[in-house]
Amino acid sequence: MIVLGSTGSIGVNTLEIAKKFNLEIEVIVAGNNINLLNTQLQYFSPKVVIIASLDDIHKVNHHNVQAGADAILNAIENAKSNLVVNALVGFFGLEPTLKAISCGKQVALANKESLVVAGKFIDTSHITPIDSEHFGLWYLMDKEKTIESLTITASGGSFRDYPLPELKTVTVKEALNHPNWSMGNKITIDSATMTNKIFELMEARWLFNTTACDAIIETKSIIHAMINFADGSTTAHMAHANMQLPIAYALMGKVDTPILNHVDLLSLQNLEFKKIETSRYNIWEIKEEMLQNENMGVVLNAANEVAVARFLNGEIGFLDIADTSLKAVNFFHDVKIDTIDDILKIDERVRIFARG
Repeated sequence: MIVLGSTGSIGVNTLEIAKKFNLEIEVIVAGNNINLLNTQLQYFSPKVVIIASLDDIHKVNHHNVQAGADAILNAIENAKSNLVVNALVGFFGLEPTLKAISCGKQVALANKESLVVAGKFIDTSHITPIDSEHFGLWYLMDKEKTIESLTITASGGSFRDYPLPELKTVTVKEALNHPNWSMGNKITIDSATMTNKIFELMEARWLFNTTACDAIIETKSIIHAMINFADGSTTAHMAHANMQLPIAYALMGKVDTPILNHVDLLSLQNLEFKKIETSRYNIWEIKEEMLQNENMGVVLNAANEVAVARFLNGEIGFLDIADTSLKAVNFFHDVKIDTIDDILKIDERVRIFARG
């Protein structure tokens, strides 16, 4: 397989599954964490290694090291592997997804932004999502029964229990302290604002061809997804908060070997569910608009990427992240997207707007 983003959370877990099941890695793509990459290369022997910067090539312990976005696209096209694991972060991950599909390859997709910004241009028959919520929905799907709606769960993020007045002054360190999951910085912030859950609903729209999608908070991240059937039944997928289960299925299709321990309901004792309130997560005001308007994903994503980066750099406050996104969505509410090139142009315009 080809692994894009090997040193991030999803990439690290992907290599753990590859190690456990002796899966071959043909291409490894990493960013700037050269120390971790070199540790990975002590076990794996890919034909090609690609990193972010030409200046770091000499630091990588491998005979065939390249750098840059074009090198990634060329590796996807030239590799024999039919599976591409796209664990790249942000809008940067879109082109590799499109390239892989154009080459007839399957994409194990952790890069949410691909479907969020360009869902209507992506053939989802080539996509297997690496995501606990969409994996849960897929696991529960029963084509013999009529499905009424889909529900995914949210943890509530770092500030689900903070007094609302304190959100104005929370720090980056506090925002990165997720209660349930160990994830990268951006997705942890997106979880805290609830933007991540809007992205996941938009992904579900394309993956399962329905806008009848919603989310609720389940504070322990044990239940990941539910399907409501027309007969009044509801089924739920439960598993411990560990990405190796959806990754294993995405890589191998079928898994009979234990990946996680079962959830012990007796020791769990209780589960707590909460409504996602706009008083705490004001981004939730646009949830339905995002589901119904297939052109708006690029606007929300671009504004959010800029705002999250500015927050992490100490330029704006936590509440300013969602405010930036809401202002952008309001300003660009009538955009029309007919081509991938339109997406690139609108993305650039929104980023300029979001930087103020």
